[in-house]
Amino acid sequence: MSKSPVSPPIAILLNAVLAVIDEAQPKSLCVRRGEGFGLPYGPFDPARHRTFELGLRSWVAEQTQVPLGYVEQLYTFGDQGRESPAAVSAGVGAGARVVSVGYLALAPEPAKVSAKGAEWRNWYEFFPWEDWRSGEPAILRKAIMPGLAGWTQRAETDAARRDRETRIGLAFGLGDVGWEEERTLERYELMYEAGLVEEAWRDRAAAGTVAPRSDRAAATSAGLAMTSDHRRILATAIGRLRGKLKYRPVIFDLTPEEFTLLSLQKAVEAIVGFELHKQN
Repeated sequence: MSKSPVSPPIAILLNAVLAVIDEAQPKSLCVRRGEGFGLPYGPFDPARHRTFELGLRSWVAEQTQVPLGYVEQLYTFGDQGRESPAAVSAGVGAGARVVSVGYLALAPEPAKVSAKGAEWRNWYEFFPWEDWRSGEPAILRKAIMPGLAGWTQRAETDAARRDRETRIGLAFGLGDVGWEEERTLERYELMYEAGLVEEAWRDRAAAGTVAPRSDRAAATSAGLAMTSDHRRILATAIGRLRGKLKYRPVIFDLTPEEFTLLSLQKAVEAIVGFELHKQN
């Protein structure tokens, strides 16, 4: 009688996207790890943490010395393969299947950071194609759209090519669709599949699979990479916040008690990534 395969242990990591508006720029709290940046995170410890949220608050305070205020659960990320390289650095055993629970936190101003390696970073350093406040980002025409076109042409079947064309059109607002700011995650995931972000090259090298057939220079120029899949988590948070602005007054969680109408306008523009009509 054959034995059933042994399932790998499961580890739960807690990640925080802490968003603020600082001098009309959207920023998130990041922690430098090695040569790159990541979000504050740590493993959930059932012996120490009564709830996921309490565990998250504990880890953020420990890593950044910044206490969290408003917090909401963002998403649970459990894709296979996301455990490298984050799990090892978080103290999770090798071979564990890692599930991350992401949280979005908002604050009216960037708190002073005293922990080593922790700092506030502009969103658009990681997603330069998302900032349309000064017009269409140059990187779209120079690298991203040509890279996606090449990826589409390399599809193995006509059906796969048409599927890629449709997905790109919807995500990047081609034709009559128009740019939809909340599709942040869809755009990033398409670029990941096409090998147009540095994480795609890193992850495939770590897994020993074939490298992307795209231009490595395009991936290098497409914003700062983040540890593990933290750029995907940050993209999810940006899309969620952009969408919430349309039906909830969450912008007031990102402003001080007293503000001018101009500063409010600039804060909204910083989040959505394009200029607004002043009267609107």
